[in-house]
Amino acid sequence: MTNTQVTLVQIDNYGPWTVTPEPRREVDLQTLQSRLYADLSQSFGTADGYVFFTRFDNMVAVSNGFSMDDHALVQESLGNRYPVTVSFSVATGTTPVKALEDATRQLQEQGSAQDRSRREILAGRTVEEGHSEPDDVTIAHFDVNDMTEEYTDQYNAFDAFVHVEQGYAELMRYMRQEHDSLCFFVGGDNIIAVTPDLDPGDYESAIEHVREAVDVELKVGVGQATTAGDAGMAAKHALETCRARGTAVEPAADH
Repeated sequence: MTNTQVTLVQIDNYGPWTVTPEPRREVDLQTLQSRLYADLSQSFGTADGYVFFTRFDNMVAVSNGFSMDDHALVQESLGNRYPVTVSFSVATGTTPVKALEDATRQLQEQGSAQDRSRREILAGRTVEEGHSEPDDVTIAHFDVNDMTEEYTDQYNAFDAFVHVEQGYAELMRYMRQEHDSLCFFVGGDNIIAVTPDLDPGDYESAIEHVREAVDVELKVGVGQATTAGDAGMAAKHALETCRARGTAVEPAADH
């Protein structure tokens, strides 16, 4: 049974800050957001965690293996280097959605995202030491079939992007509703889903649903491990098996 640890990352009072004392240049805001995301990705990555940017002012980390002290050190470092502060809320759950819901509630209880007095909250709990299991995290790495040949090399870049985004949006909705999973677009034609322990047939049904709904063909490799980084690498290798065999769903060899 999975035991996903999720960290909700939220920039404190970000909306009001972007227009105080007057609206800030969008290019500067985009630069700040991208640098902050890169720093967070690298920081959580030191413990084999994953960070997903979602709306940028809110980010989601799969943080199994990252202690509360680790979170505090990252928070302090960011506070020393950025003009904004960041709050972290950590929770665990048998499904990724359950963990994120608990993390969200914890942070909301500390005050609004636009509350000037709510700064650098660090709330919640991690997977207790000694309780980690080899199947705590399940990562499913989805990829659009023949994206380069059928779209990247044939259509303009925006239309190719629309094609990928349609598949992502439909997969995201389906996996959230049917399996309490979290899906994130990670560039190119790649989508990473954090899921409970599902059967191969569940992934096949998801792929079929996306194909029927928006005519986007997907394949997926699935991996499990104690951390997101290790599960993700197993999923990447399984995805290569999909390419080699021409299959739609492949669990990692040790799944």
